[in-house]
Amino acid sequence: MKYVTGRSGRTGLTVAVAAAAAGLLLAGCGTTTQGAGAAEAADELKIIVPADPGGGWDQTGRAMQKDLQDNDLVNSAQVVNVGGAGGTVGLTQLANERDPNTLMVMGLVMVGAIETNQSPTTLEDTTPIARLTTEPLVVVVPPDSPYETVGDLVADIAERGQGVSVTGGSAGGADHILAGLMLKKHGVSVEDIASKLNYIPYSGGGESLAALLGNKVDAGISGVGEYAEQVKAGKLRALAVSGKDRSPALPDTPTLQESGLDLVLSNWRGVVAPGDIDESKAEELVALVEDLHATDAWATTLKENDWQDAFLAGKEFEAALEEETTTVQQTLADIGLVQP
Repeated sequence: MKYVTGRSGRTGLTVAVAAAAAGLLLAGCGTTTQGAGAAEAADELKIIVPADPGGGWDQTGRAMQKDLQDNDLVNSAQVVNVGGAGGTVGLTQLANERDPNTLMVMGLVMVGAIETNQSPTTLEDTTPIARLTTEPLVVVVPPDSPYETVGDLVADIAERGQGVSVTGGSAGGADHILAGLMLKKHGVSVEDIASKLNYIPYSGGGESLAALLGNKVDAGISGVGEYAEQVKAGKLRALAVSGKDRSPALPDTPTLQESGLDLVLSNWRGVVAPGDIDESKAEELVALVEDLHATDAWATTLKENDWQDAFLAGKEFEAALEEETTTVQQTLADIGLVQP
């Protein structure tokens, strides 16, 4: 990873590239219609979503695509889904990407998946651009589930172990981490969490939702935005949300703390670029996302999806990403999902 300079004057370390490559990186750039202060944007932008359709990363990538195009920040944006291994398959593709006009959606899930999958490609092989959003998670069950509270669910997992199935996103991601932390807070020993927790990961939110709606699993964990509509429609029942406060999208659902588990966890999402781009291209991409963040359309997108604004760009995002990686490594070790 390397520091990049945003239009607020941030500076840091950069990585030089060969002159021939630099010429290729600068190809295809144009200007937007946003005025003299706007970033220079690519005629075409590729947005890699390292997951199957239907989940939070996919929602984020397609929201970016729409708002970038609607605000004439790019002429066209293409979303490419590359699912598998908690996003690390897509991460590997990004590391080998030759088009500098490329962004990849990522977040807390990928930080954990790199550890649990022992991925040879890491975030050190990318250029951090910006953190975009944060979002609480929600624990849900089918409407006819015997679990009335999240305490009922966790107690049954502690007692029956693998007899209770919980679905969510990729192994090592935010959903998996929350499931492990809930057991730890309930009093299950670190040594027993991995063996007791029957966690069934899916690369896309659509698959986990299908498993829940088909009564193939006992419970599910995902971002509030992915399950809220199904809860409101009565097709799922929410037991608790993981934020500090109740979610505006599910105001009747208690927090984990209100439910007796002293635990707060929020998922976050951001974007990174290929690791071998030069400083000027990195600055263009940072400025492009800064312009997106400043639009009324993006503010509306945040509100409609119940995403909280968590914008950080350039050096600040780099520092936050390094800190988050250390925290996730320790958390995964603390709940027995990886070896310390």
